Parts: sequence; C-alpha cells; structure tokens
Amino acid sequence: MAKMSVRRKLAIASYSPPREGNIYGKLVVDAGPGLRYLDEVRQKTGEKVSFTHLVGRAVAEALRQAPTLNGRIVFGTFEPFPTVDIAFLVALEDGQDLAKAKVCDVDKKSVVEIARELASKSGKLRASSDQAYEKSKQAIRMMPTWALKPMLGVTGFLASSLGLSIPALGVEPFPFGSCIVTSVGMFGLEEGFVPPTPFTRVPVYILVGAVKDRPAVVDGKVQIQPQLTITATIDHRFIDGAQLAILSKVVKSILENPWQLEPKQAS
Repeated sequence: MAKMSVRRKLAIASYSPPREGNIYGKLVVDAGPGLRYLDEVRQKTGEKVSFTHLVGRAVAEALRQAPTLNGRIVFGTFEPFPTVDIAFLVALEDGQDLAKAKVCDVDKKSVVEIARELASKSGKLRASSDQAYEKSKQAIRMMPTWALKPMLGVTGFLASSLGLSIPALGVEPFPFGSCIVTSVGMFGLEEGFVPPTPFTRVPVYILVGAVKDRPAVVDGKVQIQPQLTITATIDHRFIDGAQLAILSKVVKSILENPWQLEPKQAS
C-alpha cells in the first residue's frame, strides 16, 4: 500500500457531509500594478516577494477593517481576535503534502516582512526542523484514521476555539489564525476554490491563482491585460453582504494600487 501523506490522512479523517452554509466568491483584478510593485520591491530588497504575500497583506487589511470577520465562534458567541493572524499553506515533498505557517500581525507588516517570515518558517518545515509540526505529524501517522476524526474535533475545539496549547501534539493556540491563504499559481492554474476544513475553524479561505493575459475593456477599448483571479470560501455564519463588500473592496483597492501599503513620507 502506498504511503499516505499527512494532508491526505487528515482529509480522509475529517470527511463528513457538508453542513456549513459556505459562500464562494471570485475577484478578478488587473495584475499590472501588482506585477510592477512586486518587481520594484524585489529590485530594492532582493526579497522573493510574490502575489501570495501581497494578497495575504491585502486580506489582513480587509480583516482589520471588517473586525467581525476576525474572530471565532465559541459556544454560540462570536469572540474577536486581538490581532490579525493568517496561516499560509506550504507545499512539502514536491507537493505531496501540506503544512501551515502562521504569520501574526499581518496587517502591521510589510510585504517584505511577510515574505521573510514565511520563507523562514517554510524552510524549517521543509527541512523537518519545525518541532511542533514534526510532533503533530508523528501523532497523525501513528493514529488509525477512525480515531483521528474525533481527535481532530477535540483538538480543533480546544486549540482553535478556546485557544489552548497542546504541546504533546505540537498544537499552538489558534493555529490557523483568522484566515487561510494558499496558491495554485505555481501550478499554472488560474483559479480554484479551497474546500473548508472543519477543524481549522476559520471563516475565510483565500486561493491565489496564476496571472494570465486576457482581453479586457479599458477606457472603452479592448486590450490584452494581465489578470489575477482570487477566490474565497467564506463561512456564512460570519459574514453578510456588507462585510463581503468591505473584504472585496479593500483587497481590490490594494491590488490595484499596492504602493498605498508603503509608509507615508513625512512632509
């Protein structure tokens, strides 16, 4: 029998018929400004910044401006988070497995700071030197799938709802923060939707696609434009139309003018 990855085992163990009222949304933006901004940042800093970092920063700003999305539901009550933390998914073993790298206070960090922190955490995960992840991976591999499902439910509630630490399993408080961001752009895919993962207990999942040239109407004329597609899977228990409008408006505004993230120069 082929070896089962941690991600695959978690997916099987956490399977159940869909019960949440999820909303699926798509935002297509002109990628030109983002491409120019990221190129400028790379030339200035030498850092390998990407749309994943920029989108993560934009989503964090949107969550800051829509605080009723930045939290979790505990015993039927919404509890806000004091910070905007985002979990970025990291591909391991040539895409055969996945892990998360949580970045805290994303709304207060620059794209470069996000990229550096994520690169450091991703490097540790790929080098098998992240002790917490290695503990959790070992525990998952040792447990039979039938026992893993109830364990995920309990640990998800204790860590993601109550904010408890479970050192023996390598689980930190609120391990997935308020949002999960992942990307399929490196695979050349233009779009897709993140399936919700119940034990993470986050209200928003964001997926970043590949930049593709498409025809667009600009100033009444059709021209070829690089476009980026971003999709969102959103828990309807957290969000209504007004909040969704803020999320979409803020993300679109930042991606169409990323320079607004730069510190303002004193006059």
